[in-house]
Amino acid sequence: MGRIEDYALLGDLQTAALVSSEGSVDWLCLPRFDSPACFAALLDDPGAGRWKLAPGGAGPCTSRHYVEDSLVLETEWETDEGTVRVIDFMPPREHAPDIVRIVEGVSGSVQMYGELTLRFDYGKVRPWVHHDDDQILAVAGPDAVRLRTPAPTRGHEWSTVSEFTVHAGDRVPFVLTWSPSYQRRPDPVDAEQALQDTLGYWHGWAERGHDLTGPYRDAIKRSLLTLKALTYQPTGGIVAAATTSLPEQVGGSRNWDYRYCWLRDATYTLQALIAGGYLDEANAWREWLLRAVAGDPADLQIMYSLDGTRRLSESELDWLRGYEDSAPVRVGNAAAGQLQLDVWGETLDGLALARESGLAATEDAWDLQVLLMEHLESVWNDKDNGLWEVRGPRRHFTHSKVMAWVAADRMAKAVRRHHSLHGPADRWEALRDTIHADVLAHGFDADRNTFVQSYGETALDASLLIIPRVGFLCGDDPRMLGTIDAINRELTQDGLVLRYQNSASDDGLPGDEGVFLACSFWMVDALHLAGRQEDAIQLFDRLLALRNDVGLLSEEWDPTQQRQLGNTPQAFSHFALVTSGLQLHAGRGHGSHEPIWHPGIPGEVPR
Repeated sequence: MGRIEDYALLGDLQTAALVSSEGSVDWLCLPRFDSPACFAALLDDPGAGRWKLAPGGAGPCTSRHYVEDSLVLETEWETDEGTVRVIDFMPPREHAPDIVRIVEGVSGSVQMYGELTLRFDYGKVRPWVHHDDDQILAVAGPDAVRLRTPAPTRGHEWSTVSEFTVHAGDRVPFVLTWSPSYQRRPDPVDAEQALQDTLGYWHGWAERGHDLTGPYRDAIKRSLLTLKALTYQPTGGIVAAATTSLPEQVGGSRNWDYRYCWLRDATYTLQALIAGGYLDEANAWREWLLRAVAGDPADLQIMYSLDGTRRLSESELDWLRGYEDSAPVRVGNAAAGQLQLDVWGETLDGLALARESGLAATEDAWDLQVLLMEHLESVWNDKDNGLWEVRGPRRHFTHSKVMAWVAADRMAKAVRRHHSLHGPADRWEALRDTIHADVLAHGFDADRNTFVQSYGETALDASLLIIPRVGFLCGDDPRMLGTIDAINRELTQDGLVLRYQNSASDDGLPGDEGVFLACSFWMVDALHLAGRQEDAIQLFDRLLALRNDVGLLSEEWDPTQQRQLGNTPQAFSHFALVTSGLQLHAGRGHGSHEPIWHPGIPGEVPR
């Protein structure tokens, strides 16, 4: 396995694959993001499943890049015998999921080596493999995978090996297709036509968004493409990341499954997509949300599965040793049962954003919002677990109270602005004022001139940086300036922002973690809103330099080892990049009395 930053992303809007810089597909779950992996070498060794295709004996590639605004990856090796290119992609799915790999001879003659090791159920199950007419068929229980290629193949030690020479001008296709083993085999895919169709799809999608220019155009567009790749097209759900159990500390045990739809992450992703000009995704997400949270508002969960399933039982896969021996490998996520009051605010904020961005309001959507708000009115002053899913005692987290304020603010403004939407605006405005006063009285340390993580405590928290982003205070308010200074002084490592002052008592697990990349983007926003434009740009440029060679970010960064950590690619990191980049590009926010991601929602910011 390589470093986390050695991987590029392929996707078909229903699942995703990770391809290393050595040409090996080391992670793939079929048929969905959250299905068991058939390639799990990322979390163990090649015996857990992978698909390598590279020059024989070669190491990392010479170069690689995505073709323009697409998820078509081109990887090149320059060898003594010549240059070869491997084109990797997953066609947006129609019926069955496919991975297509085309080996292209660029110059000279290069000896290629392919090794396909399929292992179903996260590396545990070896399939029965045999030739089926012009295909190689691997079957185990409900899973069937077919490989079609004109290249020679042979079986070797429970793998399918291919050795061939590619000359300048040659193009040798490999098409891997999954289907249920009990159904007829899917129609064959023409690799070259699929390439053109895939390029056409992604280029068309990219062009639908706003026409971006300037120095951050490519970084913003690549992040938007990555966020789109993390959407599950059949339902509109958005996964937090494509992987499970990539560690927050190498060798540690903070390894979680992120292949689910957190309401918070999905809402922030929605903000980034809408800011980029993509309203269709907003509509699909709203429909997913209405289905997922239907029922008693008291039963709102912080996360759901791709189709809205609520039960996400957590278990450990003890046959996998974990990424760089970072055990355990977990599937499912027990945090689904936590109480995180900020989620009500983020959900209502996301629905307000969709409405103000031109998405037509529906009666069902508004009825749901009213029910959510009415429930929040009765519980906003309870203790909760906070947005970082701390697995210790519940507390009065300042961020949770601020997001409750956001909920009341957005709901009251909706009634005032839209005559077709009905609700007790006076009551919600009174609640908004009550929460605002409560946060200032209990969540702010006047002696240190900074907001604090939770009431009655002195610890800091990076989530405090979003206070001006949501319109709770102006960015140049002295209390926010003090908070920025305190976080820079006490909650940074090598100039990058930690989530909070971590201790083992927070989740019962030993060890530390890297800096949380989204938090440093929040610092960019806070600096921008405070009028410190030069500092904001300097930090943003530094964060861009932490992306890998194809523009991807994981969850965290290790300043000591200078490497990415955590699940990848991480929606939280990429939507933060988009919103920060668009702010700096457009110069929005500083001096404004409105939330930076809510176009056209005026209103004075409380002082």
